[in-house]
Amino acid sequence: MTSGEAAVEQDVRQVYDAHFGRLAGWTTSLIGDRDLAHDVATDAFIKLIKHWDSVQDPRAWLYTAAANQVRDHWRKRGRESAAYDKLTAGQPVDPDVAAPEFDSATRVTVRQAVESLPERFRLAVLLHYYADLSIAQVAIQTGKSEGAVKRDLFDARKQLAAALEGVR
Repeated sequence: MTSGEAAVEQDVRQVYDAHFGRLAGWTTSLIGDRDLAHDVATDAFIKLIKHWDSVQDPRAWLYTAAANQVRDHWRKRGRESAAYDKLTAGQPVDPDVAAPEFDSATRVTVRQAVESLPERFRLAVLLHYYADLSIAQVAIQTGKSEGAVKRDLFDARKQLAAALEGVR
């Protein structure tokens, strides 16, 4: 191992020690599955190592990489749900089993509301409110201007307020 490689390894180890636990906890809160969340956090670090020379802010980069993986997880879950709905469509419903009445207080969570946001808003919300990145950091990570990020967050808050109206 060269001295340059050793320095990179030491730098990555410091970033890992400083951020892995919080990143894994953050992804756990988004996905709801601790093991899968740890896999996502680990994959984000593996990607960080591959891109180390071009990364200016490792913390922001890690949260962005993890958020992208979480978004992919939600997309996959949505496709699986749609496929299941198609599979079960048209099957007889047992009349003796009453469907529970919709109760928005128990059925709609903040996570579900964030998941339902359009993709362009979701990443900004995840990075700014959940990963605690500044507007400037979110702008850099998403390749948008700070004004565009502010507008996306404003629009996202309006949609979240509407989705969570009446939920306490």
